[in-house]
Amino acid sequence: MLTKTRDLRTGRSVWQGKRPPRFPRHEITGDTQADVVVIGAGISGAMQADALSAAGFDVLVVDRRGPVRGSTPASTALLQYEIDQPLTKLTRQIGEEAAIRAWRRSRLAVDGLGARIRALSIAPVTRRDSLYLAGDVLDANALAREHEARRRAGLEAAFLDAAALRERFGIERPAALLGYDNLEADPVVLASGFLRAALARGARLAWPVEIVDLDAKPRSVSLRTGEGRRISCRHLIFATGYELPFGKMPKGHQVLSTWALATVPQKRRLWADCCFIWEASDPYLYMRSTRDGRVICGGEDEDFVDEDKRDALIERKTAAIQRKLGKLLPNISTQVDYAWTGTFGTSETGLPTLGPMPDLRNCWAVMGFGGNGITYSRIGAEIIRSGLLGKGDPDAELYAFRS
Repeated sequence: MLTKTRDLRTGRSVWQGKRPPRFPRHEITGDTQADVVVIGAGISGAMQADALSAAGFDVLVVDRRGPVRGSTPASTALLQYEIDQPLTKLTRQIGEEAAIRAWRRSRLAVDGLGARIRALSIAPVTRRDSLYLAGDVLDANALAREHEARRRAGLEAAFLDAAALRERFGIERPAALLGYDNLEADPVVLASGFLRAALARGARLAWPVEIVDLDAKPRSVSLRTGEGRRISCRHLIFATGYELPFGKMPKGHQVLSTWALATVPQKRRLWADCCFIWEASDPYLYMRSTRDGRVICGGEDEDFVDEDKRDALIERKTAAIQRKLGKLLPNISTQVDYAWTGTFGTSETGLPTLGPMPDLRNCWAVMGFGGNGITYSRIGAEIIRSGLLGKGDPDAELYAFRS
């Protein structure tokens, strides 16, 4: 197997309350060729297929399960430009110039993603602000310094002290930062929309297909499926999420377990502006609303990937998230309608690994770890499209493989 097989999620997410999307299936009955083969038909693979088919490449997407059946339905889909690692902390890790570039690129990615969703008429684009609450990673004073760092980088934000936070949002915390213009989405709708756009241009989607071997040559890549079929391509892209190519973890990355819930729909006003809310804590609680009045809330991350142990904790972790949600927002209902758990990833810097794979010619990977997975999938699509077109990307080294 080229990628490590994982039990990616358990339970039923709020996005699975509707009928699963249907797609035309391409059957691989003999030797097959394509300009680009994308392994993975989740949100990352869908964005790759859209970007590359629009650039004129003949794209074949393959998946061992089926389209949008891996980690994507487990996403809580807070499409933020704010990186998990605060700008002040990232500056100490990689330097001010690189840290500012990384934050600005995330801002551009969210804007570009919103524009692409509108251009393809995938779904209505809903803009949401984000409220970043003081916690054990950044206290009120550190949040004030973070505010100044973001303002110097040209990233607009507002600092709210305890009184302003209480008056505007009814939340009791020492301070918060208010960021602007992020995106709210249904990740299954997004992935399906990008896949359908690519298919309309002639891209092909095949499943269930297990790629078990590859031979990376100077000008091409040869693949072998579990059924012995041969696929030849000029470029191969791993968009396999937490099922890592060859099971290898990039330097500074870690795979975890996480839990989330969605409440029953509520007609009452949830909170001011229904902005995203998350904490400057480790692990942090995060939440958003949906169009039908649910609250999606997640967190309680644990440093292990044992699926049986993870699944056994659903009831306890759901109750813990309920308690924290109720304490933070006492005027809403925390009655649970959906609860789920899944594999999640982080990195020391909060940045993903995107780009060409070391020692494998013509092979690329998108490893969008952290709470900005969909935002990073957009950046990965931009970087790989530029690379395959021979143009390069000015920020590519920020996300390059580290060994």
